[in-house]
Parts: sequence; structure tokens; C-alpha cells
Amino acid sequence: MANVGLQFQASAGDADPQSRPLLLLGQLHHLHRVPWSHVRGKLQPRVTEELWQAALSTLNPNPTDSCPLYLNYATVAALPSRVSRHNSPSAAHFVTRLVRTCLPPGTHRCILMVCERSDAFASACALARAFPLFTHRSGASRRTEKKTVTVEFFLVGQDNGPVEVSTLQCLTNATEGVRLAARIVDTPCNEMNTDTFLEEIKKVGKDLGITPTIIRDEELKTRGFGGIYGVGKAALHPPALAVLSHTPEGATQTIAWVGKGIVYDTGGLSIKGKTTMPGMKRDCGGAAAVLGAFRAAIKQGFKDNLHAVFCLAENSVGPNATRPDDIHLLYSGKTVEINNTDAEGRLVLADGVSYACKDLGADIILDIATLTGAQGIATGKYHAAVLTNSAEWEAACVKAGTRCGDLVHPLVYCPELHFSEFTSAVADMKNSVADRDNSPSSCAGLFIASHIGFDWPGVWVHLDIAAPVHAGERATGFGVALLLALFGRASEDPLLNLVSPLGCEADAPEADAERDSKRRRLV
Repeated sequence: MANVGLQFQASAGDADPQSRPLLLLGQLHHLHRVPWSHVRGKLQPRVTEELWQAALSTLNPNPTDSCPLYLNYATVAALPSRVSRHNSPSAAHFVTRLVRTCLPPGTHRCILMVCERSDAFASACALARAFPLFTHRSGASRRTEKKTVTVEFFLVGQDNGPVEVSTLQCLTNATEGVRLAARIVDTPCNEMNTDTFLEEIKKVGKDLGITPTIIRDEELKTRGFGGIYGVGKAALHPPALAVLSHTPEGATQTIAWVGKGIVYDTGGLSIKGKTTMPGMKRDCGGAAAVLGAFRAAIKQGFKDNLHAVFCLAENSVGPNATRPDDIHLLYSGKTVEINNTDAEGRLVLADGVSYACKDLGADIILDIATLTGAQGIATGKYHAAVLTNSAEWEAACVKAGTRCGDLVHPLVYCPELHFSEFTSAVADMKNSVADRDNSPSSCAGLFIASHIGFDWPGVWVHLDIAAPVHAGERATGFGVALLLALFGRASEDPLLNLVSPLGCEADAPEADAERDSKRRRLV
């Protein structure tokens, strides 16, 4: 599936499936609503109307099903007819699976996606996950032909009009962001080191007309970023804090997205074993998601101040590596006793959120990270974990996840019971918990929050994406769609407004009487 160009068009046009293979995809009751006149030109002369209707009648999704229409040139596939309340109505994960297994081979192919308008965004992002960009297979380098997949949406339901050009552009930008993030996460550290990641940031900045702010190597130390510097100082390629800032006229609030960019995590001197270290190239998934989402958000007309903060380091082993028992002074001004060098992500993020608070003046700080292996146990392989000081934003994250396909489930937020796990006799805190059986994913997030303060009046949201950042051995680009959906109300794009749960009073929980107006202001 690598090296495929993905194109969204209002109409893919007609073609013999033998020259342009076709996959028709949707929930069965939606597929039944597609008139033969709409698909005839994509199926004839190989498939008749009678055969089309017969294929639909044989489908029995449990949870999915598919039926070939003509050899391996045309297939119809059915998504689950129903999903549970903790899943996306779009059945996004099944979209990706069916495309990977059912899309016919060929150089130029077509997907006809049948869904409701409210599921178009999630479905498009799910399609993008089926076409990763990174590969070093020798056969791929010998192929010279350019492969393309054209996607046409057929919308059913109440708002079933044609797909507008602006919607197609939004889907293009979003899916490019998903594939960019996945490519970065899939690329091994011998290529995607901190130098290379900075080049990716610069490329996006150049595309958007933004010059990044970069603080690097010894400057991190002299300016007080003890977390990022301490984690990355043993590596060949030095650590960095990089920031892309979008500050449009008329902005009413400031938002910071802070991404964990550990390009490789050996565990440091608290080294990982031979079975747990492979795959640690994915520890930059949070920063990759921030980069992909930032690019798409700005292209879609983000109306508020938005800062993308990248905390980049390689947690390596060497003579300069941080030792357990070392004490670091972080940018917050708090001291941290290191009792586990493999609990490094929270250290770099602590510096990142402190910078967002102190230097960027953010009203809303969201950090996103592949933070804890325990996340995959707490909320599973498919749902990211959210920890936040706002019940309203917790609910919004869950709802945004169901609308965009990047699923989310809450963690326990209770600092008065959990933060004591970090008690140190010689510093303000340790960096790893005393009891690993006491909600470790919640505790890890609370460590980050403590560096802006539990009484900070702004909104703080932490997303742990350790498990959903990959499916098997491939990155998913998880987080891009979630950030775009969650903050869609700050965009000028009607599709992002449609999937965003924020800014719509009908979706918001009851407000607490004592809320601070700035803290609770919605995007």
C-alpha cells in the first residue's frame, strides 16, 4: 500500500472495472440506498444490475462482510450495521481493515465510500491509514509507476447533498496530516533522528509561512530546560525544543499543543529488554500527531492563536546519560529526582507545558504522548486515554473521538490521592511512581500537570496514545484527526465544525457555577 497517491473527488467518473478496479464500501443499509444509476458506469459492462442486487442480498456483516462482483477487479464490502456507544458510528477501524483486505490490486483504483455526511471525516481519515507512505522494501524502489487511489463519497441520510469542493480540500488536508504523522512514526531512528525531525518541522513551517523557534543542545541547559536536556544529552543528535506559532489577527484565546518527540527510547540506563525495545521508534508519535494536525489546522483557517510545541530527544545510553539518583531542575523551577530513566517522556513534556504556560501564555494546553505501556491495559489498543482538569473537556474528548474515529476514554483524575506516588526525600518529586499498581497512567499524566500547577486556572488536557499510535507493525497517524475534531470550532471549515463537540451548547455538560470564564471558554 506504500507510495500511493490518495485523491478525493466529487465524482470519480465512470470506468470499466477491468481498467480501474473498484471497491464499494459502506454499512449495508447505506449500500442499499445507492441507486444503480450511480454505480452503473463504474461497474458496466462487467457487472449487471441483477448481479449488483444479488451481491447486496448475500452480504451478512458480522461484523463485516464482502462479496466479489467481477473476478478481482470489483468488490462490495459491508461495515458493521451497529456499533457500541464507545465506538465511532463511522466504524472507522473496520474501514481501514476492509480497504487493506478488499481493495483490488491495480495502478489506478477507485473507492466509493457510502456514508452519512457526519461520518465522512472519520471515514476519510480511516482510509488514509490504509496507505502508509514509508517503505524500504527493495521491490518498491524498483517500481516506477505512480499508483493512485481515487475516493468518491456518496452521502446518504438527511444531509445527503453533493460533496463540496471545500469539504474535499478539508479531507485532503486531514488525510495528508494523518499520513505525514504515520510516516514519521514508521521511519526508524537511524533516519528520523532529532535533526531529521527538525527538518520535517521546518518543511511544514515553510509550507505555512512560519519560521520555527528552536532551542537546542547546550542552550536548553542554560535556559533551564533540564527535562529535555537531561533525557537527550547522551545521544549523538542533540535534543531540542521547537515551536511553530500561528497568531492570526482577531484571535480570542491561545492554544498550545505539546507533543512528545522521543525519536528512540532505549530506556536510558534503566534499559529496556530485547522484547520491549523494538518498536520504540514510535515514541515520537505525539509530536508527529501535533505536526500533522498543525499543518492541516492552519490550512483549514484556524482562527485562534495556536502553538505547536515539539519536545525532541533520543533517550540513549552513553557516558553522558542521566543516572538514577540524579536530580534535574526543570523549566517549571521544580526539582526532580530520577528513579527511572525509562520514565523520560513526562520529563520532556513537563518542560514543554511549562514553556507553553510561562512563555506562550496559553489558555488551553494539550499534551499528547506515547507515555505509558499501562495505557494499553487501562483503555486498550484502540482507545487513547485522556486525563484533564476539566470534566467538560473530558466529555468533549470522548465525543470528538467517536466523531473522528480516533477513540478516547477517560482516566481517573484525582491528584490528591495519586500525586503522593512521586514523593522524594531530597527533591520536589521523583519521576516514577512508588506503586506501579496504583493507576500508573493517571499518575504519569499528573506528573506533567504538576509543572503548571494543579491550581492553574486554564484547561489542561493530556492524551496518552501509546497503544493506538500503531496497529501491528504500522503506524496509524493517531491523534491528527482527534486534534482537528476537538478544536474544529476554531476553524473556518464547516466540516470540522460539524465533527467538533465544542462550542455547541447542546453537546456541552452542565456548567459548574464557579467556573472561571477563561478556563471554560470553548474553542
